[in-house]
Amino acid sequence: MDKKKLIAVYPGTFDPLTNGHISLVKRGLDIFEEIILAVALHSPKIPLFSLQERVDMARKTFEHMDNVLVEPFEGLLIDYVRSKKARAILRGMRAVADFELEFQMALMNRRLDRNIQTVFLMTDYKWLYISSTLIKDVAKLGGDIHGVVPENVQKELYKKFGRMV
Repeated sequence: MDKKKLIAVYPGTFDPLTNGHISLVKRGLDIFEEIILAVALHSPKIPLFSLQERVDMARKTFEHMDNVLVEPFEGLLIDYVRSKKARAILRGMRAVADFELEFQMALMNRRLDRNIQTVFLMTDYKWLYISSTLIKDVAKLGGDIHGVVPENVQKELYKKFGRMV
């Protein structure tokens, strides 16, 4: 019997990648054999980092994990997921505020392809208050973001805002 590999796509802008995102990937690997971190070109927000910068930071962060692949993507998520032969979309939820939009997206994706499931994992309590937007704001205003983003991301954020590390 030819068993398909359990692959999940974790999409997002990752502008920037946070320790909350990393925690979700690690916990997702308890369920899936491989996770593709799909860095989205398009976002409702204007990203601080270019697509290539976001991909590069994520690749450096996960370079030691053979079962995590980082790729850029654009277009319809469900088409990308199908092209990767993934069986699931991995999404994280921090609080009730995330639920409505995530639920809406999951139902639309289900309508587009009933064979691809959306799997939600609750954010670890340590990262409940963290968002990429909040981290960028704190870094921009000179605050300490050590411990909430990977070290390589911290350096890139400080560099963007003209702050020495």
